[in-house]
Amino acid sequence: METKRLDGVTAFNPLDMENLARSIANKLLETPAVKSADIGDFRGAGVYAIYYRGSFPAYAPLADEAAHDVAIYVGKAVPGGARKGIAVDVTERTKALRDRLREHAKSIGQAENLDIEDFRFRYLVVEPIWIPLGESAMIQHSQPVWNTLVEGFGNHDPGKGRRAGAKSRWDTLHQGRPWAVNFPDRHETASRIADEALEYLRSRLA
Repeated sequence: METKRLDGVTAFNPLDMENLARSIANKLLETPAVKSADIGDFRGAGVYAIYYRGSFPAYAPLADEAAHDVAIYVGKAVPGGARKGIAVDVTERTKALRDRLREHAKSIGQAENLDIEDFRFRYLVVEPIWIPLGESAMIQHSQPVWNTLVEGFGNHDPGKGRRAGAKSRWDTLHQGRPWAVNFPDRHETASRIADEALEYLRSRLA
């Protein structure tokens, strides 16, 4: 965002929230997109984006070259305790980002109709205070279908006695995570969700 001066000339403010968010998103997009097997053992928290280039019909528009930087999912990994507002692990100690990426790769690998080899991961270690800002900017950039329409990919197993509600749309479309079978089926079919995802991506990338 630019700040308007009294003489009518606009002055760029690099510390404006919008510009800070954009800088994080741009830095993430500059990082290489790697296979899950190439995600190293590293420390830090941050933001990430997952990309799909496979043949699942509902995601066909993502295979187009024009969709090169359009993620299928965007997320963040914060240090332990951050959500509760208590003292958190310092960036040099936590492995929150690495662990979150590995968790996602495991979920994809468990899905019966997805192949982990069709996915690529971009990730960026970020100082914890800026992580939500970076995630928001990336979601706005890609409007990922797994964030906006086929929700539930980022869900954890809530554990016995804490399971409520229906199976997520993601687990309905991509069956295979063992704990998801403990949830009742949705009223929507996998076919309907797939049709909606395809239409969403066609509209988004038109």
